[in-house]
Amino acid sequence: MMRNARTSMVLVTAAAVLSLTVSVTRAAVPETSLLYRLQSHDALSLPAQVGRKMFFDPALSGSGKLACSSCHDPDHAYAPANGLAVQAGGKHMSERGTRAVPSLRYKEFMPAYADILDNPDGISPPGPGGGFTQDGRAPSLAEQAKIPLLAANEMANASPAAVVAAIEKSDYAGLFKQAFGEEIFADRGAAFEKAAQALQSFQLEDYSFHPYSSKYDLALGHKIGGQFTEAELRGLAVFSDPAKGNCYACHYSGPGLNGSVGIFTDYSYEAIGVPRNMDIPANRDPKYYDLGICERPDHQPQTGNRYCGMFKTPTLRNVATRKAFFHNGKFKTLREVIEFYNTRDTSPERWYPQVHGKVQKFDDLPAEYRANLDTQGPLDGRKRGNKPAMTGQDIDDLIAFLNTLTDDYVPEQAQAQVSPAAGRAVPVHQ
Repeated sequence: MMRNARTSMVLVTAAAVLSLTVSVTRAAVPETSLLYRLQSHDALSLPAQVGRKMFFDPALSGSGKLACSSCHDPDHAYAPANGLAVQAGGKHMSERGTRAVPSLRYKEFMPAYADILDNPDGISPPGPGGGFTQDGRAPSLAEQAKIPLLAANEMANASPAAVVAAIEKSDYAGLFKQAFGEEIFADRGAAFEKAAQALQSFQLEDYSFHPYSSKYDLALGHKIGGQFTEAELRGLAVFSDPAKGNCYACHYSGPGLNGSVGIFTDYSYEAIGVPRNMDIPANRDPKYYDLGICERPDHQPQTGNRYCGMFKTPTLRNVATRKAFFHNGKFKTLREVIEFYNTRDTSPERWYPQVHGKVQKFDDLPAEYRANLDTQGPLDGRKRGNKPAMTGQDIDDLIAFLNTLTDDYVPEQAQAQVSPAAGRAVPVHQ
């Protein structure tokens, strides 16, 4: 969605009171790891208990080695534990995907995809938004779960029936029947639908997929330990300032869709011209391009298609813990991402290859689709050699603020760093 620039707002108001009792004991077994020792969350329904078993079960893959948790590690905010651009999969674990694996956290308010979706900020015009996966093709978590289970370069099951057969052989087959009926395995198609629903139930019900346990949440709820440092407050100002970071334009943190608040995305799609990543095997074919929305069967590219090159705006919650960024995993650090935003136009030679001394800007987007590029600052076409929107100090401060969005925050570890000038909790709502 293209947006109008808006005035920076830092409103000191209370928007939510959250229970944030956190245990920081880490264990070696995934199902008893940090996120499963969090206290004060509701017991799971039977379908969600099935989904939890499925999530950690590598037998649900053609290789017998790949579980959902292999790529969506609960100790890494349900994102990959490594910095690979694309993960290994397939029947022999020798295949690679074409996109970086996103986090599964904070999906509970996601609307289904629409070409014209109202923007939750109430200001920006409607545009493509919502949906699961980076092109929005799945309308629900259940439908999204089916994709990796059957994809040849991921869990590589030959058919839905193969998934059901693996569940029937598992030690939780009885639990599956408790949840969905004694005769559920007689209808393979119905059983596969229930399996997908079980994975959805797990993700919607389990506290660890949406803990709201960051320093930002403490500040938002006027909780002890939520005092922002001077650097974090300056970083929030950079985040909100349309003349600097302008992050708030897409990573909206106000009251959102379906009753959400503080999700740090407006669910929109943007084309920003991320450089081509040659670490993705598919990209070694010069004729191949990942066109985002246009990769969907119902949005096949046509010359001038206004959606080509657009990918979904992710939440910024836990962004500081990620090890690969953007849809193609091109960048490996948060600082590198921010510097790209800051200098893509003013110093394009930093990011794109050169041929005969000429910078090949936007090398991963065909020329006919470059009119789809977002023109909001700082990616607003500033002339090469001009001064970037953010200073080095601005970037340092912005990173400090973004670190407040990391879950499992323990206030005692940061008390000594709190500035006397920030002597009370600063709940920030924009």
